[in-house]
Amino acid sequence: MQGSAKAPTQARDYAALNLAWGGAVAGLLRGSDGAAPPPGELPVLGLAAFSLSKALTKEKIGAWVREPVVHQPPDGERRPRGRGLRYALGELLTCSRCLGTWSSLGLVGLRIARPREGQIVASVLAAAALNDFLQSGFTALCAEANAKSAAADRMQGEQ
Repeated sequence: MQGSAKAPTQARDYAALNLAWGGAVAGLLRGSDGAAPPPGELPVLGLAAFSLSKALTKEKIGAWVREPVVHQPPDGERRPRGRGLRYALGELLTCSRCLGTWSSLGLVGLRIARPREGQIVASVLAAAALNDFLQSGFTALCAEANAKSAAADRMQGEQ
C-alpha cells in the first residue's frame, strides 16, 4: 500500500475489503448453529482453498473473473487496473495467497450452510489440488531424467 496522493489505492480501499471479509465472517457466525467443520477436514479444506484460489488467480478458466479488475496481456505480467477499490480488487485477484483467505471463508461457509454439498465441493477441489501437485512432480521428474539422459549422451559422444 502506498501513501502518496498519486497512489492507485488508499488505506480506505483495503479497509473496505477487510470490512467485507469481516462482515462475511460475522454473517457466517451469526447464521451457523455453532457447528464448525471437524479439525480432520482442515487438510481437505486447505487443499480445496489452494485449488480454488489458484484457478481464479492464475488459470485461464478464471480469466473472466479477473478481467474487470486485472490487465492480462497475453505474454506479460498481470497488473491491477484502475484506481481505488478496483485496483485493490485487482491486487486481490492476482495474489493466490490473498485470495486463499477468501476462498477458505467461502468453502467453510458452504460446509457449514450446506454440509453435504460443502464436503463434495471441498473434496473435488482437494482432489484437483493433489492432481496439480502430482502433475508438477511428474513434470519435474521427467525434466530431470531428460537432462541426465542428455548429459550422459553428451559425455558418451565426447569419448
